This record gives sequence, structure tokens and C-alpha cells, in this order.
Amino acid sequence: MALEKATGKIVAAQGNLMTVEFTGIIRQNELVYVKTGGQSLKGEVIEINGNLAKVQVFEPTRGVRYGDLVEFDEELLSVELGPGLLKSIYDGLQNPLEDVAKEAGYFLPRGMYLTPLDREKKWSFTPMVKAGDPVERASYIGWVPEGVIEHKIMVPFRFQGKGTIVEIKDAGEYTIDDEIAKIKDENGNVQSITMAQKWPSKFPLRFGKRRYPDQPIITGSRIIDGPFPVAKGGTFCTPGPFGAGKTVLQHQISKNAEAQVVIVVACGERAGEVVEILREFPLLDDPQTGKKLIDRTCIICNTSSMPVAARESSVYVGTTIGEYYRQMGLDTLLLADSTSRWAQALREMSGRLEEIPGEEAFPAYLSSRIAEFYERAGLIENVMGDTGSLTMGGAVSPAGGNFEEPVTQSTLAVVGCFLGLSRSRSDARRFPAIDPLISWSKYFDRFGETGDDDLKKKVKIIHKAQTVLKESDEIGKKMSVVGEEGISLEDIVVFLKGEFYDSVFLQQNAFDKVDTTCDVNRQLELAEVVGTVIDTKFKFNTRDDARKFFVDLSNQVIQWNYTAKGDPDYKVQKNAILEQVRGEKE
Repeated sequence: MALEKATGKIVAAQGNLMTVEFTGIIRQNELVYVKTGGQSLKGEVIEINGNLAKVQVFEPTRGVRYGDLVEFDEELLSVELGPGLLKSIYDGLQNPLEDVAKEAGYFLPRGMYLTPLDREKKWSFTPMVKAGDPVERASYIGWVPEGVIEHKIMVPFRFQGKGTIVEIKDAGEYTIDDEIAKIKDENGNVQSITMAQKWPSKFPLRFGKRRYPDQPIITGSRIIDGPFPVAKGGTFCTPGPFGAGKTVLQHQISKNAEAQVVIVVACGERAGEVVEILREFPLLDDPQTGKKLIDRTCIICNTSSMPVAARESSVYVGTTIGEYYRQMGLDTLLLADSTSRWAQALREMSGRLEEIPGEEAFPAYLSSRIAEFYERAGLIENVMGDTGSLTMGGAVSPAGGNFEEPVTQSTLAVVGCFLGLSRSRSDARRFPAIDPLISWSKYFDRFGETGDDDLKKKVKIIHKAQTVLKESDEIGKKMSVVGEEGISLEDIVVFLKGEFYDSVFLQQNAFDKVDTTCDVNRQLELAEVVGTVIDTKFKFNTRDDARKFFVDLSNQVIQWNYTAKGDPDYKVQKNAILEQVRGEKE
């Protein structure tokens, strides 16, 4: 006999946090609907104490009254998964914003919840199994074309044990709600399968064997792929002060990184920045496929003007969608901007729950929440034997650029790569403004041991160049105190070598059609030139001679960077550069 759904009524309120007196059985993270003024406002159970539940409402709560009815949904806060996620723009609750705009205009109405996936569109389904075949949860039963990928239709993730295909539809056009298969479980029960399914957003979606990330994800940015590489299936963060270029850097990575699917989560960002994403992505050409970048992108928007309670949900929605595509054996990239504003939402809810505050009033469990978030990244061999990855990168916006604050420190404790942006490099127009003296990557030495010959060679050269860069910085600090006259000519040359490496390798012109992205082979060739300069012992008579040589050499290399590889002058310029270096050799 089925139990009746639990019901309750509001007995207290504090902002978006409602205290609900209920009867029946409920559970943590269960969805609720607050009935007020003819509307149903969606919320989530976040604390249970006896017959009282604390409910976080995802909408403005003006007009909610004492005694208003609350209905419990028996479902957890979940993400709908299926064909049609790509090219979509959602809010933090997976409402399709374009459909909402058609229904209600430019302003988001309260209490409007639309289905995330198009119920009327038909997809060209191709079966991959036949009647009698054994299956288990997350195994493929067919596929449909979605943008530039093959979207695998999988046995529902909630399916238990082993099963057998009873019936499978022939290839044809079907909606996501049409029955495409029937599966018999171990108990003899037959389940109907459609293309769509749901999964709780706060529970990791991971079926298969976890593998050790041992390959870099190429981002096209030399300062990342060189000294601070990110593993495919790894994690990284980009902290930096406001205006240092975190958002622009993430946009560049999303455009050029070697990922088949990109998930962009704008969490608490200013509406102007989100509008820029929405206007740019549909127009950007995808260098990988030759089509539009939006064809392999899903965008989750929760701007600073939207309800703060839904901000916490947005990162989980984006992560679950990323995990879903990873289960298909695809390389997925998730970019969250910014996790600081997500942490601020956690702080606000913690304060309303009257929990004991931690450092800077953030909840005491901030570190564990951030760790849980980044732990959902990884390299997975799924049940079909395909390997997919979810690489996760979060922007952090520390107040005043202070990297000692709790969100940044909690993030640094769990990520594999730290790309710290600095105000000084941004003001000096050295872009990307990643500070090469404070940034680090745990994957750098690993790739130097496990990578192919070219990768090992590049790692060896970059390691030397980074050492020279640190020496150059120390000499530069001395020069700022005693002047250039107090420094030996040999130290001046070391200083200029560091400046050369910085200007020609670490800096990149995002607005140049050639230099905006740098492939693996081009990075290796440029690293070879840098390595030759670093290893060469030069003989100069004066400081002016040394400075003029390195200025001319830097200009030549930068000009070479702007030359397409197919251009006849490409090899000519490289040879001229190497000849110039040999001409000044000691």
C-alpha cells in the first residue's frame, strides 16, 4: 500500500528559509512546493528536527504567510538528462531560459517551472542492442545525433542489478518520452525505457572504474599547457582580483580546449558578463568541428540578480550534466565562475540556520563542500569500456585579491593546478595575467615522467626556463634597489633571458587569429627556441648590446608567433632566429 505524501504548514520564516511543521515521512534534500497566492514555489529540505523541517525556497518569498500549505514531492532535487541538453541555456534549477522568455517576456516570473528538455522534438534513434541482450545500468542501448556528438541512450542509472532487453525499437524518429525499449530485471519485472531520465544533482554520477589521469588536456594557452598543465579529468582553479581577467581566461579555455562537451556555469556573475556569454557563444566558430561552439556547449546561468538560494543549486546542476556526458565516454570540461559566490550563498544559508560560523563567517563545513565538488571530476572507464573524463575548473574571486581567505585556501587544498592571476601582471598588460611565480601544477612533473617523448622534452625545457625566470625576478628586485649599474653583466643577461621567456612564451595575444590558440607542435617548436636561448652562453660587451639583442630577438619571435604554420615564411623566420642566437654565442 502506497504511503500518502507528507504535507506541512509554515510556522516560521527568515528570508528564504522556512520552518515547516509536517506530518508523514520526508528526507534530506527532498523537493517541496510552498503554496501561496495561487503559486507553487519550489524549495528543498535542508534540515530535519523532529516534526519540523527547514526548507530553503529558491524564489523570492514575499507574500508567504504563516500557515501556508507545503507539499513534499518525494523526489530529490534532480537534473533531467537526455538529448537536447547541448545548445541549451538554463537557470540554477534547470529552467530553460529561452522558453521562459517566450512564455513570460524579459523578466523571470516567480513560480514558473518548465520542462528542461523539448518534449515535441523528434530524435533519430539508432539501436545498439537487440532483444535478449544482457544489460546493466549505464550501459548503452542506442544513440541519437546531438550537435557534433553521438548522444548515447543509456539504461537508467537507478536500474538495479542485471537485466535483459525484452524489446527494442527499430531505428526511427522518436520523442524523448516515447518508449524505445523494455528491460526485464532480475526479479522478472519489466521496465519501460525512454530517452530521458533523472538523477539527484547532489549525488555523484559515476558508474565504472576510476582511472588515474595521465594525459594533459590541451587548452591552447601556452602558460597553462607549458609550466602549469591540467590533466584530462583533473581539477584547477583560477583565483584573482576583480578585473584581472578570470572570466576572459575561462572563455578562452572553453573555446580552445580539447574537450568534446563544454559546460559553463555562471554562478552569481554580474548579468552583463552573462549576457556577453549568451551573445558570443552562438556566433563563435568552433576550431575543432568547424561549426559553432554553442553546438557542444551547455550554459547554466544564475546571475547576481537571481535568488541567492538557487545559486547553490546551479553548480550541482552543471556538474551532473558534465558527469552524464562523461558516462558516454566523452571528454567534458566544466567551468564554474565563480565558486566564491557559491560559497557566499552557503554562508548566507548557514547564517539563517544559525549554525556556528567558521572563519570569516563561512560555514565550518566549507572545506568539505568544496572538496566534494572537485572530487566529482575524474577519468572514468564506463561499463561499456569507453573512457570519458570530466575536467573541472573554478574561478575564485577573493576580496581584494587576498589569496589567504577561506574559499581560496580550501580550494587550493584539493585542486591539482593553481593558476593565480595577479593585478601587477594585468596592469602591465601581460596576458594571460597568470603569475608564473606563484602558480603551480601537481601534474607538471608527472607528465615529465609518464608523457610521450615530445611532452617529456617540453617539460625539461620549461623546467629550466622557470628556474631562470625565478632568478630573473630576484635580479629585477635587486635592480629596483641598487639600479642597473650595481648589477653585473652576467646577471643582466640572466634577467633578460627571463624577460625573453616571459614575453615570447608565457604571454599570448587572444585577439590575433593565429596566436589566440597554440597547438602542441607549435608549443614544442617555440619551447625549443626558448631552450636554445636559455642554454646559450652569450658574449656581450655592454649592457646596451645585451638589451638591444634581446629586444630584437623577442620582436622576431613574437612576429614568428603571428605567422601561420602554412606560411612559407614560417620556417624561414625560425631559422633566422636560431642563426641570430648562434651569432651571439660565446
